[in-house]
This record gives sequence, structure tokens and C-alpha cells, in this order.
Amino acid sequence: MHHYRYVSEEESAPYKEGIIKIIKMVQDEVRDRFTFQFTFIGSSSRNMITFDPTTNIGFDFDINLELNDNAKNYSPKEIRTILRNALARIAMQHNYNKCEDSTRVITIKVIDYWHFVISHSCDFAIVYNGRGGQQYIRFNKETGNYTWEFQKQPYNDLEKRAEYLKKHGHWNKVRDLYLDKKNLNDNPDKHSRSLYAETINECYNRYHN
Repeated sequence: MHHYRYVSEEESAPYKEGIIKIIKMVQDEVRDRFTFQFTFIGSSSRNMITFDPTTNIGFDFDINLELNDNAKNYSPKEIRTILRNALARIAMQHNYNKCEDSTRVITIKVIDYWHFVISHSCDFAIVYNGRGGQQYIRFNKETGNYTWEFQKQPYNDLEKRAEYLKKHGHWNKVRDLYLDKKNLNDNPDKHSRSLYAETINECYNRYHN
């Protein structure tokens, strides 16, 4: 049993503003090489950020850094290295004290070493939207290679179902069920995206006329 609760917009707003400031500084730094836009995704875009105060893991933001066409002259490794170095240096100036390079994302964190807790973190995926769909830069830790990979297709009609539930006044029920699922989830391989999809589909099937 977990003890997740929602992080209010008021709580998250100062951190979100700080992250946006960092991203804009990164945009300025790399502008001579390539340009990109950014989008908050997942729970960050739905005002459904959760946090379990009984753990040492804070809440997080998820952001896509969407490359423009002028990045095509650079390899995936060059792009990710340029952005990671810029993020690490600029984030450090804004109290972020850790930058990690994982398979799908670059993560910056604010760690309170005195209390051994993560205040909050932010995951950046580097993506490109082309005719064949959205791709992201994947880092293979075993080989050290960086490659473009297609994103998995989103759940069919999921966002349409979410919009239906919002339009017909069922969104609070979605939020309640999603939080219950997160607190009752004991499968470490079942992540928030899957729990959200389950929630939307269950609520849609329950309330759709």
C-alpha cells in the first residue's frame, strides 16, 4: 500500500516556472547549432502529478524536447550530448545537483543530501516528429550507442475518451480512481502510463452512454 496524493498546481507552479527558465536558457545556448521546442507531457500536462510523502522520492515532471528540422545535420549522439551538457551546466546554476543519462531520458534532480530525499526531478526525452511518427533518441548503455527509435503508438482513442469524460463531468472520478490504482499497485513493472490508461478505459466503459 502506497500513500500517493496529488501535487496541487500551486505547489508545482514555482518548480515548473524554474524548469521553463532552464529550458529557455538551453534553447539560447544551442541555438547556433539547432533549435527545439518543448512540451510538458503525461501527468505534468494533466495536472495529475502525484507524490508519496512516505518515500524519499519526490514528484517529477516529464517534458519532450521537440527538435526542429535544422537538427538533421547532427547525429543522435551529438544531439543528446549537446543537450545533456547544456542542461547539466545550466540546471546546476538553479540548484539542481544531479544529471543522469538513462535509456530514454535525461534526468535532472534536486537532492537534499542532508535528509537523503529527492525534492523533485524532471525527465527530458529528445524527440522528432516526422511523417512516420514520433521518434526519440535512445541510449544503449551496454554498447554506448545512441539511435533514433520510434515511440510506441499511444493507446487507441485514449485521449478521445479522456476528453469525453472531462466534457461530461466525470473527471473527478478519473482522478480518484487513478490515485487508488497508484496506491494499490504492487507491480513495479506497471508504470503510471499503464495505470492512467486503465483508469480512462474503466471510467469510459462505466459512464459512456
